[in-house]
Amino acid sequence: MSTAIEFNHVGKQYRLGLVSTRTLSHDLNRWWQTSVLKKEDPYLKIGEVNDRSTAGESEYVWALRDIDFKVEQGDVVGIIGKNGAGKSTLLKLLSKVTGPTVGTIRARGRIGALLEVGTGFHPEMTGRENIFMNGAIMGMSKNDIALKLDEIVAFSGCERYIDTPVKRYSSGMTVRLGFAVAAHLDPEILVIDEVLAVGDAEFQKKAIGKMQDVSRGEGRTVLFVSHNMASIKSLCNSGILLENGHIKYTGAVNDVVEKYIGGDVVQEDHVYNDLSSAPGNEVIRVQMVTVTASNGSSSIDIESGITFHIRFACFKSDKMLDVNIEVKNMEDTTIFQVGSVLGEVGEKDSKIGIYDVKFVVPPYVLNAGKYKAIVFWGENQAYLVYREEDVYFEVRNTLSDMGFNHQTAPGYIRLKNDFIINFDANGL
Repeated sequence: MSTAIEFNHVGKQYRLGLVSTRTLSHDLNRWWQTSVLKKEDPYLKIGEVNDRSTAGESEYVWALRDIDFKVEQGDVVGIIGKNGAGKSTLLKLLSKVTGPTVGTIRARGRIGALLEVGTGFHPEMTGRENIFMNGAIMGMSKNDIALKLDEIVAFSGCERYIDTPVKRYSSGMTVRLGFAVAAHLDPEILVIDEVLAVGDAEFQKKAIGKMQDVSRGEGRTVLFVSHNMASIKSLCNSGILLENGHIKYTGAVNDVVEKYIGGDVVQEDHVYNDLSSAPGNEVIRVQMVTVTASNGSSSIDIESGITFHIRFACFKSDKMLDVNIEVKNMEDTTIFQVGSVLGEVGEKDSKIGIYDVKFVVPPYVLNAGKYKAIVFWGENQAYLVYREEDVYFEVRNTLSDMGFNHQTAPGYIRLKNDFIINFDANGL
């Protein structure tokens, strides 16, 4: 199998807020050093890591630095990372929207790219005209494009507006037509950024299916950027994790996703001994949130059951409070949510004092994996009072060591709402 894409020591540097150096002295210095003295560009020796969360001191920043990887023909590669990690810059370099500052990029075959809503479309031209223009840019003949036209229009679902200027399309319609063009005009390499999130659920399903057909059925190469980890895992066979402009990890897609969403997660309890400095507000303060096996062990197994233990102080009694637990997997999908009011039937207000709350999840509800529990309090089952930071925990599967592999059905789980609530009015 031949190599379709190859990045060799690729870097992309920007001067913040400016195009080029934008100063005559810098431009002359760059020209003198590189063209006359045949030395290295002096501005490549400066610049900071691309960390968007810090102010930094240098006006130069490396959006990408030392990027090395190869993609074989027919591979489907998911590129993931936080906002600002360099994902879109990498795709723009591959699509020749911009050039690398250093390094070389080799791509074998035509590239069909959908990087932003309306990429490559002229707003004054109709959808039909834009299809022919995009095909011509990709090197296709008019007859070849015409043979694909009906298929493109049908896939996009924009038949009624195909002869309307694109400037009158909604963002969803523009993405539909853009993806249809990029996927159907026979590119050897298909590059898709996060734009599919603009489309509706029906179109996203069609787009994922088309990318699967293009890669598996036709042996073409796909680079896919998305924050939807479920789509990345279902579509891709390998992944690249970017962090602050550097490649942090490459490998099988499940391993890369695990590194991104849960690799650094450590199971820990939230316990605050000093009530006066415990997190909270004027209504409640949280003393403890722990997640343990129902037998008391800190190691949770799928067959042990899980106990959520919450202790907090209530300082106001003019509202009826409720406590809630939401459990999500590391892909941010809610597995279940339960809650209970902190009072008896007929009461209008919660009592002032210390509440000790337990909720037990039966065995075999959660698969093996990492999870986060979000505990939040509301009033009158409507208004948020306080939200405790995510409490991470891990469920293990010791049955697999004995040859068993338990799996629950995917989807939202409904649990019986049985909270054990103890109240101590003298606790304060």
